[in-house]
Amino acid sequence: MSIMETNIYTRVRLNNGIEMPILGLGTWNMTDAEAENSVMLALEADYRLIDTARLYGNEWGVGKAVRESGIPREDMFVTTKLWPTDFGNPKQAFDESLKRLGLEYIDLYLIHWPVAEMPQSLWRALEKIYESKKVRAIGVSNYGIGDIEKLLEYAVIPPAVNQIKFSPFDYAEEILRCCQQHDIIVEAYSPLTRGSQLDHPLIVELSKKYKKTPAHIMIRWCIEHETIPIPKSTHKQRIEENRDVFDFSIDEKDMRALDSLS
Repeated sequence: MSIMETNIYTRVRLNNGIEMPILGLGTWNMTDAEAENSVMLALEADYRLIDTARLYGNEWGVGKAVRESGIPREDMFVTTKLWPTDFGNPKQAFDESLKRLGLEYIDLYLIHWPVAEMPQSLWRALEKIYESKKVRAIGVSNYGIGDIEKLLEYAVIPPAVNQIKFSPFDYAEEILRCCQQHDIIVEAYSPLTRGSQLDHPLIVELSKKYKKTPAHIMIRWCIEHETIPIPKSTHKQRIEENRDVFDFSIDEKDMRALDSLS
């Protein structure tokens, strides 16, 4: 698939055959009410990928918006995550997330953060949840190269996704290459650096050159690196603006310049 042929409806095929939207909404640091409102706005703006986590404390709000949107459930893609304090009983944690979301299944369940000496039994528990058909794909978040390679030594079902901090200012190139080598999709959180670098001179310069916003430049950079960005916003205008990244491409010289910012 050519990156230039993509749009808000484009989906990326994961290593188990299911398809994941190319752009989503992150909900970190949102209350239930904020998450409910933001997810509803995003769904109205044609987003279909929504990311939450047990740690965020807003699964209820995310689920309510998904359920009440009127959009067929099979058209949406909902991700949540397992926090390390729940490693002792991942099935219970998963069931509780499913209950808070109020959904019959989750599309993607991630181990939110690795710890030292990750037990093999933890990934096996996720594989069993996957085998139960209550989740359509399993993966990891914040995994480095060593974490990924260790997991692949014993995983029967390989992770489909690794969600990491990824932007021109957090260009985890080696992790990206490792994931691509093992057919693991990289999902990019904080692609806008939580707003901290939107006024960087190069970002501003390129936004003028391409007649796009600074946010567009950073999100497009992620897409051209074949990652799935999940920018977070609670504002209607920004949610709508952030999706408008499919009508331009960044040339190779400017991509290299953006790569060097990290």
